[in-house]
Amino acid sequence: MSETHDDLQSAALEAPLQGLQQMMPGLLLCCALTGGAYALRLVPGLNTFSPMILAIIGGMIVNNTIGVGPALRPGIVFSMRRLLRAAIVLLGLQLTLTQVSEVGLGALAIIASAVAATFLATVQMGRWLGVDGRLAQLIAAGTSICGASAVAAADSVVEADDEDVAYAVACVTVFGSISMFAYPWIGHLLSMDPRSFGLWAGSSIHEVAQVVAAAFAYGPDGGTTGTIAKLTRVMMLAPVVFAMAGLAARKGVGRHAGVRPPLPIFVFGFLGMVLLNSAIPLPPAIKADLALLSTVLLTMALAAMGLETNFGKLTQRGLRPALLGALASLFIATWTLGLIKLL
Repeated sequence: MSETHDDLQSAALEAPLQGLQQMMPGLLLCCALTGGAYALRLVPGLNTFSPMILAIIGGMIVNNTIGVGPALRPGIVFSMRRLLRAAIVLLGLQLTLTQVSEVGLGALAIIASAVAATFLATVQMGRWLGVDGRLAQLIAAGTSICGASAVAAADSVVEADDEDVAYAVACVTVFGSISMFAYPWIGHLLSMDPRSFGLWAGSSIHEVAQVVAAAFAYGPDGGTTGTIAKLTRVMMLAPVVFAMAGLAARKGVGRHAGVRPPLPIFVFGFLGMVLLNSAIPLPPAIKADLALLSTVLLTMALAAMGLETNFGKLTQRGLRPALLGALASLFIATWTLGLIKLL
């Protein structure tokens, strides 16, 4: 009897170790791509790109040249699923309810309307252009909320092909980078004051890093306003992902068509971290470390998505999704600028 009990205990201990051993090769490859992405940001000209973008490109190159063997799959899948969700939960620690209140009701209304209008308009324009519904939703999420991390979060509900994820990330990266360089020039041309410009940049440029680069190019007031506005916009990730979960079931988008909507538990974790950070302010050093950890985990997740992406399938999407990305970026830019000028 004791031998049987010992055998059960031994089996219970061995199972997690075997799972970890199976995941280790893929995890190490994702770690290597993440380290390479951070190293590349030291190269002049590449520091304007987030490590997430560089990692997904690196993963795509590896998969389409050397290839990815079956032994790497468990770790890659773990990175795409578990690490991604952990990273989004930690992302909540970058935001507090006080920051949201500092934006002001008018600015908050602009940000919320920009997210909702851009998402809905992008999905509708995708229908007109004949873009696959799942890909259109990914582009809509990335453009309206927070770039590559929103694309990855939305994919946890939509469950699109990895090529669709890569295409959506490419769209928000390219057009977000164009906005990053164009906005300061347009702001000076329109004689915008720093706070108005910061609100415009924070409520419409895609990636957090792109917003920081553009907004601080307009001065410290513009940079501070832009950063707070952008983090407030990141908070919209939760309601949008919940709405997408319901849409996936009702409209037949994704693998959840016709069944009970998937419950994105990690979004509750994200909101919980926002509330925790609001109630118990963390020391700046710890908050900075957790922000870095969140970015590293997101980078590993996108590296894994790159490792699942096939260039041949990617080119089959054609230019229509790219046109959709351009129109979505133009829409959110003009929508927010018009509201800022009116208010």
